[in-house]
Amino acid sequence: MKKPHVIVLGGNFAGLGSAQKIREYAKDAVDITVIDRKNYLLYVPNIPVEIFDNKDPQESLRMELPATLKHDDINFIQAEIQSIDVDKKQIDIIPSERPGSETQKISYDYIVIAVGCRLAYDRIPGFAEFGDTVSDFYHGNKLRKKLHDGTYKGGPVVIGSAVFHQGDGAEGLEPYPGGSIPSALAACEGPTVEVSLAMASWLQKYKMGSAKNISITTPASVVAEDAGEKVVAELLEAAGGMGFNYVNNCGDIVELTKDGIKFENGQYLEAELKIILPDWVAHDFLRELPITDNQGFVITDLLMRNPKYPEVFAAGDCAAATMPKLGAIGHQQCEIVGLQIALDMKVITEEKANKPLKPVVFCIGDMGEGKAFYIRSDSWFGGDTQVLKMGKIPYLLKMQYKTLFMSTKGKTPPWGNEVAEFLAEKL
Repeated sequence: MKKPHVIVLGGNFAGLGSAQKIREYAKDAVDITVIDRKNYLLYVPNIPVEIFDNKDPQESLRMELPATLKHDDINFIQAEIQSIDVDKKQIDIIPSERPGSETQKISYDYIVIAVGCRLAYDRIPGFAEFGDTVSDFYHGNKLRKKLHDGTYKGGPVVIGSAVFHQGDGAEGLEPYPGGSIPSALAACEGPTVEVSLAMASWLQKYKMGSAKNISITTPASVVAEDAGEKVVAELLEAAGGMGFNYVNNCGDIVELTKDGIKFENGQYLEAELKIILPDWVAHDFLRELPITDNQGFVITDLLMRNPKYPEVFAAGDCAAATMPKLGAIGHQQCEIVGLQIALDMKVITEEKANKPLKPVVFCIGDMGEGKAFYIRSDSWFGGDTQVLKMGKIPYLLKMQYKTLFMSTKGKTPPWGNEVAEFLAEKL
């Protein structure tokens, strides 16, 4: 008999992770196809490390998808996704290897939407001419060359986020007793903190300044609020002691100019370098579907299923329940997706499968000089954990996790987080 066909849209962390977990738990009960516009995984978290070390990130931070997926008998199609018809259980794609390809229709029994978000740099006036960021190989190398070829002269630096327009799709979800999926004005500010600390270290290393050159900005009342009040207070105390200029409640970014950055609250900061994290917006093909919220993010319950279309799942940044837009939460969701599809295939029990999402902010960020910060917190969602550690062990964990992820083709061992917690929090 024909096996149920599972289509996974997206091949980065959430897409690859979902496909691998479905295969792990559902075994050979399903056929799986991953579709992505590019044929490699982009290992985003370590791009800042490579930039400040003057290394080309695309040489060490890409994983080829076809060969990786083949190990688990998972099909791969390189294509642009055009539309999803959730009533007909059908998607339209255009193969993206060569321009001019025709539209193809593919049917599914289950679909996992894991396409991430559009990073809306194109909505920031002046970004193309005067902005920098650390979100991909192109922009990473652009900033790397600016830092290391003498273009940057040591002037003021502004590092901050544009306003995130969060949808209403997670309203009413309660991951912890009395808790919720909160709303936020920034999609994820871990990179803001990481790049600020690493930039300060880089300035000192090359005798071009210090943290006093850097302004950290946030549209919210506090930066990185998802880490929890206790952790944020410790971070701000450390940043204040180092000399950072901290600017909160600045609203959205209005414009980047050659010499600075304008904010919605009327404030203007001089800046030679403007390193920006943008608004994260849903892909156009997701907007106005019966499975998405008012901003185009996929609505799910805490088992990552859409309530109206139970054969539709979401994982990673495109899911309304993913807040902040953080890789660690996406990994938690991949596990749930795999278990749920295996449950439908009747190869595991409800007791094993029905473990709803309890999001945890788990973040390790480079600080330069072989040090990093480590955050593990669930207080933003109603939990009671807030941990912040800084030093050499978190840095070693960050670098070793990348090595382990790449060497295992994304299949990091299940004991990894427990080992990381012990090493970072107990030693």
